[in-house]
Amino acid sequence: MMTAPPHLFLVQLLATAMMTGIIWFVQIVHYPLFGKIPPEGFVAYERSHTVRTGWVVAPLMLLELGTAVWLLVTGVPPAGEYAYLAAFASLLLIWASTFLIQVPLHGILEHRHDHRAVQLLSLTNWVRTLLWTIRLGLLAFLATARCSS
Repeated sequence: MMTAPPHLFLVQLLATAMMTGIIWFVQIVHYPLFGKIPPEGFVAYERSHTVRTGWVVAPLMLLELGTAVWLLVTGVPPAGEYAYLAAFASLLLIWASTFLIQVPLHGILEHRHDHRAVQLLSLTNWVRTLLWTIRLGLLAFLATARCSS
C-alpha cells in the first residue's frame, strides 16, 4: 500500500484555509457587487472575472481535492476517521455544487446580464461557503488532534 508524505495533510489544510477565505470574500464582497455593474458592461466583466478567478481557484481546488483523495487512499488518520470522512464528503458536495449550480449560472452570465442568475449565484453560493467553513473546522480539529497525540 502507498503511503502519504508526512506533510500532505498540512498542504490540504492550507489549501482548504485559502479556499475558505476566498469563498467568504466572494460571498460577502464580490457577488453582492455584481449588482453594481451596468448591464451594458456586465458580459465583458463576467468573462474577465471567470478567467481571472479560475487562475486563482482552480489550482487550489485541484490541490485540495488531490491531497484529500491521496490521504483517503493511503489511510485516513485513525483518530479522526469520521471527521476526515465528513470533511471529504463536504468537499465532494462543494465540487457538486460548483459544477452543477455555480458554473452553469456563470455560463448564463457570460452571455447576458441576468438579474435572477446573479441572485441565484449569490444565494446558492452560501452552500459552498458553509461547506468550506465546516470542512476547515473539521480539518483544523484533526490537525489539533494530531498535534496533541
